Amino acid sequence: MNNRNMKNKHMILGVTLGNNFGTHPATWRMPHVDPRSYTNIDATVEQARTAERGGLQFVFLPDRLFMNGDLSTAPSMFNMDPIITLSAVAQATERIGLMGTASTSFTEPYLLARQLKVLDVISRGRAGWNAVPSYEPDAFANFGKVLPPRENKYERLHETMQVVQALWGSWGYEAGQPDQAGMYADPAHIRPVNLQGKHVGARGPLPVPPSEQGQPVIMMPASSGYGLQAAGMYANVVIGMPSSIEESRAIRHTVRQAAAQAGRDPEEIKYVAFVGYTVGDTERQALNARRALDDRIDVHGQLSRLSAYLGLHEELTLPDEPLTAAQLASVRAHPNDARSVRAVELAKAGWSPRDILAHGVFDPNPYVAGTAEQVADHLQEWFEAGAADGFVTNFDDFHTGIGDFVDRVVPILRERGLFHDGYEGKTLRDHLGLPPQYGFDPRIATGSTGGTR
Repeated sequence: MNNRNMKNKHMILGVTLGNNFGTHPATWRMPHVDPRSYTNIDATVEQARTAERGGLQFVFLPDRLFMNGDLSTAPSMFNMDPIITLSAVAQATERIGLMGTASTSFTEPYLLARQLKVLDVISRGRAGWNAVPSYEPDAFANFGKVLPPRENKYERLHETMQVVQALWGSWGYEAGQPDQAGMYADPAHIRPVNLQGKHVGARGPLPVPPSEQGQPVIMMPASSGYGLQAAGMYANVVIGMPSSIEESRAIRHTVRQAAAQAGRDPEEIKYVAFVGYTVGDTERQALNARRALDDRIDVHGQLSRLSAYLGLHEELTLPDEPLTAAQLASVRAHPNDARSVRAVELAKAGWSPRDILAHGVFDPNPYVAGTAEQVADHLQEWFEAGAADGFVTNFDDFHTGIGDFVDRVVPILRERGLFHDGYEGKTLRDHLGLPPQYGFDPRIATGSTGGTR
């Protein structure tokens, strides 16, 4: 498999959750959907259980710390606090990992460390932290602050990451287990961290012992500059949003290089890419499912955008008809935009403008509307090309999409030897094939990146 290490012979699969409806803004309008399920934890639990039934390694709850979007047309994708939500999900699941976003820009590291480690203990070692600095002015406004310079955000991120991990490790394994004839725990191995930086600090220790996996898995987004350096230093998992195999392979290589430059083994860091799918009995059926959602929103603006993407200087006035011979002779793809290239390919293959849109050409991640075999083919192509160690799946409709993927695509991936047959371990580190870690990684040199003292 393209010289892939044997320990990576199986792909990692996670699923994005959010507002209990789906990633498409019109899902809440569908007849089979309860429009009041926006904050219904039972719906979230059911989606997580479906993913667990398929052996997916984790569910992922992204977050933004402000109200986004126009509530008159669609609910916000980001609503409930991820860590609190995942604490509820932890009690209703047994094996699946629980990955939640928490910003390093606002919460003090002692509170972050406690909340995340408690989630890890509650879930018996299944917690993960998507650690991100906030970048939106609206988020800073919600904390009575203004957006700081980029370098200041990353100074605080470095300090927070170091303090949080030091606090996680402040209750040492050597403290032992409670002995009713002796000590509850050996205080000589539960020690303050006494770290203070320019932005944050903490004395410690944290009154929470190790979980079954020691401490939460850390995920960070693929980025450049300051963000790439941080991911190379701290992340166990890096998540990206590439448009093509070539771009994804390049990101994975860059991330691994950053880990090596930080003094870590690149094999210890997993790179996963966002993807999106709609599964149908036929490609036509899958496209119709996407079109049924598109019918409930105004796609006029998207049609105008598609015209520009195809290099046309005219409106697409027949959205349900293939492009004319004259139009096809004029289409041009933008050489630096993979989505534009894809749109042109679909137009030349005879798809109508609305079908081109239903193929997800404007989605922020690669998207396939097709049969279970076509979806499996897409995952296999990317995985065997070395473009990613795994994928975080997105679905227009959480109610149907996750189940369709689990029941129809996962069995094909297993038949092809690309996905595990079931959970072998119990912790998120087990699921992801990550080495043990407890406390701050001693291999990392903090240097001048905002380290604490």
